[in-house]
Amino acid sequence: MKVLGIDFGGTKVALATADPGWSPVVSSDRLRIPTTGSAEEVVRRSLQAARGLAAAPLAVGVSTIGVVRDDRIRLAPNVPGWEGMELPRLLRDEYGDTPVVIDNDVNAAAAAELRWGALRGVDVGVYLNLGTGLAAALVVDGRVVRGAHGAAGEIGYLLDPARDGCYADGDAPLEELVSGSALASQGSALVGRPVAAAELFTIAGDPRVDALIDSALRTLAQAVANLCITLDPARVVIGGGMMGAAERILPRVAALLPRAVPFPPELVPATFIDDAPLLGALALAVEAV
Repeated sequence: MKVLGIDFGGTKVALATADPGWSPVVSSDRLRIPTTGSAEEVVRRSLQAARGLAAAPLAVGVSTIGVVRDDRIRLAPNVPGWEGMELPRLLRDEYGDTPVVIDNDVNAAAAAELRWGALRGVDVGVYLNLGTGLAAALVVDGRVVRGAHGAAGEIGYLLDPARDGCYADGDAPLEELVSGSALASQGSALVGRPVAAAELFTIAGDPRVDALIDSALRTLAQAVANLCITLDPARVVIGGGMMGAAERILPRVAALLPRAVPFPPELVPATFIDDAPLLGALALAVEAV
């Protein structure tokens, strides 16, 4: 029998099965499903596909956008139909007494790094996800801390001293400055055409783009330093889709940490970039066996 991992993302659902003793150096059975139709239709199609991969899994790990709070998905305003969805109930209806562990995508990615990757053996650490959005996972005693409401590490909502906007106003101040979506939006306005965040880092000779990236990386480095001052981690691991520009991102963060943090942590790139939340879902399932 195998464990099952499901990653509910904003543009796709990824599924995989593996033996409980599996590690990422071994291939696993995987499947991807586009997120077309309503959110509940996506969940139903995903669970139907999962039956074909593992009719009776030993345990199920689930990575989801947003956070799980009061048996519903919260903090998922950008994906239609997910805010308030009763995903835990739908999974209980499907899997009955089979162990099911649900966490948000960033915490799941951190679980993969803890079991197989750059956080392995780390007692206190931080996993930072730089992708379309911005969030962190906090590790204490070798485990991801979920927080009182399941929202630990939602650093995208950290305040910007230069602006009045905050969560209650519908803002995510830090995420609106340094995430992939923020850079893409601001960069597109500067160059006069649609441009992804990854492309911005390849544009040479445009002082406006250089200034945008410089400001974003300065803000990011300050946020990481503040996290380290607060938590005192041994290691900070940075992953996510923006790590294609790691050669620009990591040095800026690394330069500030020894100046700002009393006991600077080690700073390393994540082991897993592609499919990190899916690998994390498998890690959650393995832990539940």
